[in-house]
Amino acid sequence: MSDDLSCTYLIVGGGIAGVTCAETLAVLRPDANDRILLVTESSLVKAVTNVVPLGKLLTRFDVEERTASEWASTNVSVLQDRLESIASADRYVQTAGGKRIKYRYLCLCTGARPNIIDKAHGSRHVIGIRDTESVEELQKRISTATRLVVVGNGGIASELVYEMGGMEEIHWVIKDAYISSTFVDSGAATFFQERLSAQNTGAGDGKQIYRRMRYTEQANDPASSEQGKRGGAALGPDWHRAFDIGKATQNQKNVKIHPSVEVASIVERSEDHKYRLAVHLTNGTEIECDFVVSATGVVPAVGWPCDRPFKLGPDGGLFVDWHMETTVEDVYAAGDVCYAGWEHAPHWFQMRLWTQARQMGAMAARSMAAKRAGEQIYQDFCFEMFNHVTTLFGYQVVLLGRYNGQGLNDKYEVLLRMTPGLEYIKFVLVDGKLQGALLVGETGLEETCENLILNQLDLSPYGDDLLDPNIDIEDYFD
Repeated sequence: MSDDLSCTYLIVGGGIAGVTCAETLAVLRPDANDRILLVTESSLVKAVTNVVPLGKLLTRFDVEERTASEWASTNVSVLQDRLESIASADRYVQTAGGKRIKYRYLCLCTGARPNIIDKAHGSRHVIGIRDTESVEELQKRISTATRLVVVGNGGIASELVYEMGGMEEIHWVIKDAYISSTFVDSGAATFFQERLSAQNTGAGDGKQIYRRMRYTEQANDPASSEQGKRGGAALGPDWHRAFDIGKATQNQKNVKIHPSVEVASIVERSEDHKYRLAVHLTNGTEIECDFVVSATGVVPAVGWPCDRPFKLGPDGGLFVDWHMETTVEDVYAAGDVCYAGWEHAPHWFQMRLWTQARQMGAMAARSMAAKRAGEQIYQDFCFEMFNHVTTLFGYQVVLLGRYNGQGLNDKYEVLLRMTPGLEYIKFVLVDGKLQGALLVGETGLEETCENLILNQLDLSPYGDDLLDPNIDIEDYFD
């Protein structure tokens, strides 16, 4: 067949996991006979740049959006197409464009699709922030809108509320008791809310320039794509800085937070009403607004037929072992699409983030290259401890280990230090040993906390003095 292609390593997905996997393979297997092919639905791919280590594991990096043709290299080819089906027994996949691609090893990095609230039966006034096209649509709406409802409590919802200007009112609907609960505790949420309150009153107009590593790979979403089944390019970090999502003439806004509620229904009204939507919450509140922005999380983008069934995790992701291999032989998965099915290290857990997508993509590449060479490898050290850097409300946020006491069954103690408007530091300890840390602001404690978690040094003798502002623990434990 003229449409037949052949490669050694076939990677599906142009997000961070897929691109990192391909780039790592290109380094590990430079042999020209080992052809690497990346299949991506979008004409854009995400490449990691400016990697800055902040400790043994913790890394800050930028993500650059490049055209597929610009990114492709000598031994990495790119095909813009969509995966249709997998025939693992015969080692080939079929694409929507009619291509049949034979492979030796397959890595699925198709990411996740947005979990858009569907209370308005497909109303065009409900926008899911998922790709470049949807943000452009958001821009158009903002030019005439005065009242907005944002639903969701993760990174995108938090930065959208913080960055959005020119609205008479923004109603932030969250199912949790406090804001930004995806990342922080109620204390840090209060710390952030003071920044939001200051912004409401017009204080602190100056914005910091910052990097962000929060990423959610979006796959095809037929219902919300005008191009049928082709998914748009997922948003990059600092997505709001590439678009003007505020009105230049008016930067102040009034943010009203609705905690511990969900959207019960969304009713579309006729054109003679001032506001086109009426949003009804589960506590009986009705909010009239111009449109709703849905930023309510993602679900793994799994859905192509395969001749052998994949085992799935409880979250619907492809179940993988620590080699990142699925239950179908020689088929691997990395990033948002997979479920980490191995026995986790005490201070590590899975969360769908830029950081873990990059780590998993590299691990999958190492595993496939080692299997090809008949070599034995060990799991990467990055899976010893959860580590992530992001930005919320203009502050750098570092998350290490069990930073919110995850999985510790409330049998832990917390040490806190907060300087309003400057820093928020939280240590999570069990039997005097550091299990996790949340660092907001430029604390300089990243590497120290990392070492204390990994080394499990008994900190009991130091008591509450551990976070005494007059003691430089960074030097003390250096």
